Amino acid sequence: MNPNPIENEAIESVKNEARSQDIGLGRGVYVSTYGCQMNVNDTERMYSLLEMANFSPVQTPEEASLIIINACSIREKPVHKVYSEVGRYKKMKDKNPNLKIGVGGCVGQQEKDKLIKQQPLIDFVFGTDNIDNLPNLVAQVYETKGEEKIVNAKFEHRAPYHVETLVRNPGVSTFVNIAKGCDNFCTFCVVPYTRGREKSRPLSHVVMDVRQLIQRGVKEVTLLGQNVNSYHSDNGAGGEYDFADLLKKVATDTDIERIRYTTSHPKDFNEKLMQVMADHQDKICEYVHLPFQSGSSQILEKMNRGYTREVYLEKIAQMKKLIPNLVLSTDIIVGFPGETEEDFQQTLDMVKEVQFETIFAFMYSPRPFTKAAQFTDQVPEHIKNQRLNHLFEVHEKMAFELVKKYQDQTLQVLVESISEQGKAQGRSTQNKLVYFMGSPDLIGKTVPVRITQAFPSVFRGELCQ
Repeated sequence: MNPNPIENEAIESVKNEARSQDIGLGRGVYVSTYGCQMNVNDTERMYSLLEMANFSPVQTPEEASLIIINACSIREKPVHKVYSEVGRYKKMKDKNPNLKIGVGGCVGQQEKDKLIKQQPLIDFVFGTDNIDNLPNLVAQVYETKGEEKIVNAKFEHRAPYHVETLVRNPGVSTFVNIAKGCDNFCTFCVVPYTRGREKSRPLSHVVMDVRQLIQRGVKEVTLLGQNVNSYHSDNGAGGEYDFADLLKKVATDTDIERIRYTTSHPKDFNEKLMQVMADHQDKICEYVHLPFQSGSSQILEKMNRGYTREVYLEKIAQMKKLIPNLVLSTDIIVGFPGETEEDFQQTLDMVKEVQFETIFAFMYSPRPFTKAAQFTDQVPEHIKNQRLNHLFEVHEKMAFELVKKYQDQTLQVLVESISEQGKAQGRSTQNKLVYFMGSPDLIGKTVPVRITQAFPSVFRGELCQ
């Protein structure tokens, strides 16, 4: 299926407009990034757009004439981190009044004018829907010489989601955006308010991006979205492609060697998707990140997650049956309003039953605009802290046992980099970070590595000759 020429024209216009503006004059730009993979990918897009406008990416804020903070707001702490980081740049701004500071990402979308009121050092704020307008926004900042504070954080809910994957140096592995936003409105989550309503890219555009990345040497792509498996795209015949269709298309219609995706939502994880993964294990990695958030059906209902404990476990059992070597990770929230000791125990039991090799666990924190922030049965901080520590202790013991099975196994490792000391770094299909001694000619190759030491977070091994 060929891309729509009108849509292509819209994509090209953004690029051409950025190219036509020499607003950077070779000045350095530094983007400070924290948050999810989407934020990391957005930073690459920012750098690419600003390079087209003749800015030069630099390694430290001290080298920059333009600093952008691209920050997450899923939890409370990152918001405070932004204020703290801007404060650290005060001396730099005193020395160089022409230094411009901007804030984007979910924090920019959420806080908007409040950021500038709280931190007068900030020159401009932009939202998650306004990244492609960044060169124009920065041009406006320089034109006003910092005398006018600029806020651009409006959602374009009805605008189609047509973006081209922009990556400066994609390397061996890179992200490809397939969707943005979220329509689930979990009661704890601010994403629908900071990323907007759910939008998906046309399937043909995603496939085209993957093919172009292959030509640039990419061997592995990670399909990216807030909820990748709620993806939907017009199939041109009065119906829709779903995520399983997209995954199959990338596997069968491109020469990509490996495919990953994140993040999935359990309610949208269906048998069709499982079957596609099972049928294409030669390309689709056997690693799935599937957040369950709580092991209690009662708490899941309060979270508006759209599934029960039993449904989640049934889906896990189905996947393990179809994909025997399946490796799982998950997200967990501890101390959600109303969570009892019994609810928490059910979470611990879920971790043990499923045998997650990796968990990402956080204490619940109330976020602006969310329903859960208004719940009256908030769990005391010290109890949340105790439960989180206990969860980590339980999982750590289990994780060390789980990774023992990899000892002396030979894994297929895609080599991403080689240090000056000759230490190679890459990932296995199980998403394990593996280190071993190797030569620079291995970069971009998939090689067999025998695991000599297996820890929960990292493996060490020897290249099989």
